[in-house]
Amino acid sequence: MTKRSTQFLAPAKLNLFLHITGRREDGYHELQTLFQLLDFGDRMAFEVNNDGILSLHLSFSQNVDNDTPLDNNLVTSAAALLRLEAGNPQLGANISLNKRLPSGAGLGGGSSNAATCLAALNCLWGLNLSTNKLCEIGVKLGADVPVFICGKSAWAEGIGERLSPVELGESWYLVVSPKCSVSTAKVFCHEHLTRNSQAIKMADFLAGSARNDCESVTRKLHPEVNQAFEILARYADFRMSGTGSSLFSSFDSEAGAKKVLNALPGNLPGFVAKGIDSLEQSYS
Repeated sequence: MTKRSTQFLAPAKLNLFLHITGRREDGYHELQTLFQLLDFGDRMAFEVNNDGILSLHLSFSQNVDNDTPLDNNLVTSAAALLRLEAGNPQLGANISLNKRLPSGAGLGGGSSNAATCLAALNCLWGLNLSTNKLCEIGVKLGADVPVFICGKSAWAEGIGERLSPVELGESWYLVVSPKCSVSTAKVFCHEHLTRNSQAIKMADFLAGSARNDCESVTRKLHPEVNQAFEILARYADFRMSGTGSSLFSSFDSEAGAKKVLNALPGNLPGFVAKGIDSLEQSYS
């Protein structure tokens, strides 16, 4: 196997809404959500080898604390699961991950890293597994992993794994991430979490009949998130993404989003990104 290094974007996602419609016997929650992929995210590079060595090197951008608990184990876990599926212990890779997405922010950083690892190594190792097979592997690592493997913005149901691609058109988003990490497990276990929302259709979302059922619980658990909501309300209508700390608002233009970003206080780091319907990225 010839060594070669290839770089990829591990994109962020937003949950444009999140309804929890029930709870299954296995403890997982049934939900509805709309995943919007962004043209901003972590950066990953892969250099394959045939020594059976899997290594991960981490670096951090300016707005990501390097002492923040990260889902880094998802990357090497993804590689190990893929190698197990291939049945070849000699497959290896040196993986570099530049974190630009904070952990526990509701932006899918860990899941996106795992998905990018699966898709990239599937090609670089010459396995040629189908997208459906990669999703079967990915969902073992997290319910959000399949949407990143498919690489398309999507309407999602089940635990988030039943995906229907959607075309949302061009939008710009301002994403603000208060410096706190939200535990998805704590939010979903909270006694006051809404678990009986009625299922809706895309038309209902477009008409404004949607919300994030996790918002009230997260605001109670994390005063930083509640304070950010109060500050951001002066500038635009913000919503929370997933179960994380990040808040977002949509804009008609990049300039409009950047104008609000530049007006925010320094304790509210954020970024402006374009919503994308499909991740135009080759894994070959």
